[in-house]
Amino acid sequence: MVTYIVAVLVPLVVTFLFRNSKNSAKKRGMPVDVGGEPGYAVRNAQFPTPLETAWEGVFTLAELFQYACKSYGDKYLLGTRKLISTENEVAPDGRSFEKLHLGEYKWLTYAQVFERVCNFASGLVHIGHRRQERVAIFADTRAEWFISLQGCFRRNLTVVTIYASLGEDALRHSLNETEVTTVICGNKELKKLVDISGQLDTVKRLICMDDEIPSSASVEQSGSWTIISLSNVEKLGQENPVEADLPLSSDIAVIMYTSGSTGLPKGVMMTHANVLAVVSSVRTIVPGLESKDVYLAYLPLAHILELVAEHIVAGVGSAIGYGTPLTLTDTSNKIKRGTKGDASALRPTVMASVPAILDRVRDGVRKKVDATGGLNKKLFDLAYARRLSALNGSWFGAWGLEMLLWNFLMFRKVRAVLGGRIRFLLSGGAPISGDTQRFINICLGAPIGQGYGLTETCAGGTFSEFDDSSVGRVGNPLPSSFIKLIDWPEGGYLTSDSPMPRGEIVISGPNVTVGYFKNEEKTKEVYKVDERGMKWFYTGDIGQFHPDGCLEIVDRKKDIVKLQHGEYVSLGKVEAALTASPHVDNMMLHADPFHGYCVALVVPSQPALEKWASNQGIEFTDFADLCEKNEIIKEVQASFLKEAKKARLEKFEIPAKIKLVCNPWTPDSGLVTAALKIKREAIRKAFSEELSKLYE
Repeated sequence: MVTYIVAVLVPLVVTFLFRNSKNSAKKRGMPVDVGGEPGYAVRNAQFPTPLETAWEGVFTLAELFQYACKSYGDKYLLGTRKLISTENEVAPDGRSFEKLHLGEYKWLTYAQVFERVCNFASGLVHIGHRRQERVAIFADTRAEWFISLQGCFRRNLTVVTIYASLGEDALRHSLNETEVTTVICGNKELKKLVDISGQLDTVKRLICMDDEIPSSASVEQSGSWTIISLSNVEKLGQENPVEADLPLSSDIAVIMYTSGSTGLPKGVMMTHANVLAVVSSVRTIVPGLESKDVYLAYLPLAHILELVAEHIVAGVGSAIGYGTPLTLTDTSNKIKRGTKGDASALRPTVMASVPAILDRVRDGVRKKVDATGGLNKKLFDLAYARRLSALNGSWFGAWGLEMLLWNFLMFRKVRAVLGGRIRFLLSGGAPISGDTQRFINICLGAPIGQGYGLTETCAGGTFSEFDDSSVGRVGNPLPSSFIKLIDWPEGGYLTSDSPMPRGEIVISGPNVTVGYFKNEEKTKEVYKVDERGMKWFYTGDIGQFHPDGCLEIVDRKKDIVKLQHGEYVSLGKVEAALTASPHVDNMMLHADPFHGYCVALVVPSQPALEKWASNQGIEFTDFADLCEKNEIIKEVQASFLKEAKKARLEKFEIPAKIKLVCNPWTPDSGLVTAALKIKREAIRKAFSEELSKLYE
C-alpha cells in the first residue's frame, strides 16, 4: 500500500514544486529603452526586437496562403456543413422559431481552395474590376468569405471588411467613404444593399456567395449594378486565367471598419506586414499548433481577431470548419432538437472566442447543474471546488489521480458540449472574468490564451503564454509589440505608482496600423511617431505591469465619469463586476455628472428570474410583466450588492436605481457590436426616457 502511495505522491510533489518554481521565477516581459513620451516600456522576454514574420521568405498574407497551399496541398483546409432541412418550431407562447437540420462537414483541401482562389482572382479581372479599385466583403463568416479574401489578395486589391450586422447608416458610410466598386455578399446582405441602392455612389458590381440570387435583387430594383454569383466569377476565371499580381508587405491589405460602438465606424488601414506580424507572434506562442489541429470558425471575419486566427490556422496546415453562434452546440437556438451542433459535428481542438460567449457557456452549464440538483449537483460542486483549490496553488486540491477521476465523472459531459477535444482556447475582444477563466480551465480542461489588442494594432498587444495560469491579467507583450505605460495624472495613474507602475497603455511595433482612412485628424490624435521613427498607438486603456512583465487592464479613460460630488466612476469596471450576477445577461451603467449617484439599464437572465419568481410564488403573464415587478427589481439589486462586495466597489459606484429591459441586446438591434460590446450612445438614445425617469 505504501508503495502505491509513494508512486502517486512523489511524482506529483516533484512536478508541483517544479511547476511553481518555474512559473514564479519566469520573466515573461523585460523593460526596454524606447523613445517618445517618458514612461515604463516592456518587451517580450524572448524577443529583443519585434518579430515581423515566423515563416522564412513570407512577408505578406498572400505569400503565407500560397506557401500553405504548396506545403499542405492534400490536407483539409475549409469545411462547411450542408443544410438538410429547415423547419419552424412554435413555442408555447405562440412565437415561431426557425430550426436547422445540418449534415456532416464537407471538406475542401488546400489544393482545391488554392484553385478556387486563383479562379476567383482571374474572374475579378474578367468582370471588369480594376487594380486600383476596392472590394468590400459584407457577409457572415463562411468558406466563401475566406476564398474571396485570398482571391483579392492575389490581385493586390484592398479589401474593405464590413460586419454583416451593420445598420444602414454605417453600411452606407463605409461603402461610400472607401469608394468601393465591387461588393461580395450573401443572400441576406444582398437584400440590405438593394434597400439602399440609391444611396451608394460608386458600387458597380455585386458578387453573391449563394448561387440562388433573390428575385428582389433584380437589376431594375438595384439600379445599374451587375449582379453575378461567386461560382460564376470562378467559372469565368477558370476559362480566362490571369497571372497573379502579388502585393508588397507595405501595401494596404484591409480597411477594417470598427463596429462603431461610439458612433459611425472608422476604417482602420492595415498593411500585409501589420497583420502578418500578429499572425506570426501568436503562432510562436500557441504550443504544438500543427496540421492535425481542427479550428472551429464562427466569430465575424470582419473582426480582426477571427481574421488573424484563421490565417494562423491556415499557415500551419490545420483545418478550419465553419459554424455560427446560433448553431454552435446541440442546444443552440437554431439547431433542430436531436441533431448535432457545429462543435459536436466538428470536434475541434482549437477555438477563438470572446468573453461574452464564454460567459454564456459557463452560465448554461451552471443552470443545467442547478436544475439537476440532488447528489449530482453536490458532486459537481465538490469536484469544482477541489480543482479550483488546486489551480489556486493549494497542496490540498485535486491533483493526480483525483483530478483524473473528477474529469471522468463530472467534467467529461461538459467537455462534450464543445466536442470533447478542445486543448486550447484563444479569448480576445475584452477582458475575461477570473470566474469564467477558471470555469473553462476546470470544466473544459483547456488553458485560455487571453489577449489584449485593438483593431488599430491588428489585435496585437499582449497574449498570455500557455503555462501562465493566472487570472485577471492579459499576458505579456507579443513578440511583435512594445507596450509602454505613460502617466495620466488627471485619473491618478502614474508609472511611479507602488507596488506596480500604472498608466495609459500605448503600443508600438510592426503590428501598429497605418491610421484611419480619410480621417487625418483622428489619426494624428492617437497615432504618434517618436524621435526614433517608431509609431505608437494611444489606446485610452489604463493598465499596470506585474513584476513578471504581464499586463493587467484596470480602467478606461473614456469610461470614467465624475459625479456631482467629485467621485470618479469607471463604468466598464463596475459593469464587469456586476454582470457576474447570475440574474444578469447584460447591462449598461449610466452616470450623470449633475447627480451624485449612478443608475443602470439591465437585461436580466430570463431563465434565472423566472425560476426565482416561481420559487417565490410570484405570478406573471410574461417576461415583460415580470421585469416590472418590484420584487424582481429588488432581487436583482440585492444580487448587485453581493457582487459589489466581492469586487470591493465603493457605495457611489453601485447603481442606486435600475430599469429591467425584457428584450435582449443583440447586434441586429444595434445596441451591441458584433463582438457583443455595448454601444453606449445607441443605448442612451434608445432608452433616454427610461434613464431620465431613473433620475426623477
